[in-house]
Amino acid sequence: MQAPFGKVYLVGAGPGAPDLITVRGMRLLQHADIVLHDALVDPAMLEFCPQAEHIPVGKRCGKHSAAQHFINKRLIDAAKKHQIIVRLKGGDPMMFGRADEEISALEAAGIAVEVVPGITAALAASATLRQSLTLRGVARSVAFCTQVKAQDEVKAKLPDADTIVIYMGRSEAITIAQDLLTQGKDAHTPVRIIEAISTIRERSLALTLEQMARGEAQAWFDTDAPALLLVGAVFGNRLENFETLTDSRLYA
Repeated sequence: MQAPFGKVYLVGAGPGAPDLITVRGMRLLQHADIVLHDALVDPAMLEFCPQAEHIPVGKRCGKHSAAQHFINKRLIDAAKKHQIIVRLKGGDPMMFGRADEEISALEAAGIAVEVVPGITAALAASATLRQSLTLRGVARSVAFCTQVKAQDEVKAKLPDADTIVIYMGRSEAITIAQDLLTQGKDAHTPVRIIEAISTIRERSLALTLEQMARGEAQAWFDTDAPALLLVGAVFGNRLENFETLTDSRLYA
C-alpha cells in the first residue's frame, strides 16, 4: 500500500561542480519524482534526473526569488502527490540554507524528511587553494559566518577565530574588513576571495585585510558569481602561486 505522503530529501548539491555531489545525493536524483532546486545549482546536475519534474525555487540575495513560506508550501504539496521529493540545495543543506525552516514545516505537516550532506563552499575553497583552514602553530579555530540578516535583526559581531570564512560577503566586503580591523585583526592579515568555486569560472584573489577595507577588491568582483571571503594567517602560505593586488596584473 502506498504511503499517504512521500518523503522529502534535503540534498546538498555541493559547491558548484556537478561531479562533487555525493553518491547518495546522485542516486536520489536518479530516482526522484520531483526536484525543487536552488538558483545556483548547475543545470548539468539536473541531467542526473531527466525522469523528474524540475522546479526552480532558488533564493538569490538582492534578486527576485521565491519566498521561504512559498518554498515550504511547494514541498508539502509535492509530498502529497509524489513519493520521492528532492530539495536540491547548494553546498550543504545545513549551512546557511534555511533547512530548519523547511524541516519544521514538513514535520508539522506529518511528512518524513531526511538530510543528505553536501560539500560546503568553505571546504571546497580549502581544497582548491590547497590550503588547510587549520595549521599547527598558526590556526586552531575556524568560524563560518555570514553578515546577511533578516530585516529586523541586529548585525552580529564577527567571530574571533584564527580563520574566518564569510559566506555571501561580497556586498559587505569593505565593511567586514573595517569591522575586523576595529575588532583588533592585524591590517596585514591575508585574505583570499574566491568566486564560482569548483566551476570553470572559478578564480581567486589574494590581498590583505587593509586592502579589502580600502575597497581594492571591488572592481575585481564579478557581480554574477557567488563569492566567499576567507580571512586568516593560513592564507599567507604559497601566495606566489596566485594573483595579488600588489601585482599590476589582475587576471583570472
